[in-house]
Amino acid sequence: MPSIAQRGALMPPSPIRKLVPYAEAAKQRGNKVYHLNIGQPDIETPPSILNAVKNADIKVLEYSHSAGFESYRKKLADYYRRNNVAINHSQIIITTGGSEAILFAIMSCMDPGDEIIIPEPFYANYNGFAVSAGVKIIPIPSSIETGFALPPIEAFEKAVTDKTKAIMICNPNNPTGYLYSMEELEVLKQICLKYDLFLFSDEAYREFCYDGRKHISALSIPGLEEHAILMDTISKRYSACGGRIGAFVTKNQKVLDAAMKFAQARLSPPTFAQILGEAAVDLPADYFDTVHAEYTSRRDLLVSRLQNMEGVKCPLPGGAFYAMAQLPVDDSEKFCQWLLESFSHNGATVMMAPAAGFYATPGEGKNEVRLAYVLNKDDINGAMDCLEAALKEYNKA
Repeated sequence: MPSIAQRGALMPPSPIRKLVPYAEAAKQRGNKVYHLNIGQPDIETPPSILNAVKNADIKVLEYSHSAGFESYRKKLADYYRRNNVAINHSQIIITTGGSEAILFAIMSCMDPGDEIIIPEPFYANYNGFAVSAGVKIIPIPSSIETGFALPPIEAFEKAVTDKTKAIMICNPNNPTGYLYSMEELEVLKQICLKYDLFLFSDEAYREFCYDGRKHISALSIPGLEEHAILMDTISKRYSACGGRIGAFVTKNQKVLDAAMKFAQARLSPPTFAQILGEAAVDLPADYFDTVHAEYTSRRDLLVSRLQNMEGVKCPLPGGAFYAMAQLPVDDSEKFCQWLLESFSHNGATVMMAPAAGFYATPGEGKNEVRLAYVLNKDDINGAMDCLEAALKEYNKA
């Protein structure tokens, strides 16, 4: 019998989705499951952008340009310029989701065996993208004690080798919700310039910054014009996760030329989703005001409930819609599975993402979970009631 590739064997399962069979079984037993495990917002996708797809006058569903529709890229360039990122449409490649943008960055800038430095915990699929490309993640630990702030510059310098090609950040961060400051981005700039590294900046949550703070794009920082690569997506911004439309943005022409060859190899991004994405750029400027207010109130409720539970630690996120919590359990994966297999409270239970999958360092995150505050406040309260009762019962055993 033929054997699968080593790459296939090494590909990690998603910590966000691996417990899905247990959740499905819990539902079949009649339990309600509060899904805090995945960043799937319940915010309504704006009807106007769905209508743009429904009303599209298309006789033949053709390939688009490999870089995406020029009209969409021009609108996106205007959007980025409004957000202090001075680019033109030729410096944008539309991708099939933010995931493809990340893969384009890694494949265009790194060879098998090269190393990429990433503060951990980090978006779990970075592990999968690294395996796909044959590159090695060098994790730099951040701590719940500091709210997952950027590690000190000395930690990065110790991690740099002759194989290091890039640093990757997610800002605001998934899974921690941490929002990087200008001072922290200046530290990254200093390292990238000193060692001639790329800075991959995943900015999927750029619109979700709280408490009056503003997002700063890596591509807006003077001096990083040839180093910064911005990866973006409409998934979270417009509650359009199923659209699978993202963007790869850089001012480095050689990187753009390389990424375009990967874009041509997959032919083109999906047409209907590009229509949706283009319509989204035309949403009124105040669209995010209501969304911000809703997520802020959800964040405050979730974090307050967690901080009032005995033995639970949870810093206040500055952005995105995730919180990382440390629980009084030995193994959060076993606990999360037990929640779905063996526990219910008033006919309900809660699904969370065990945090070990957001780390590259073995053993880290074993008593932590990521929670996505993407449900309404009544459901968040219901989920927290379940979690509080579950922790008391679990720790009695």
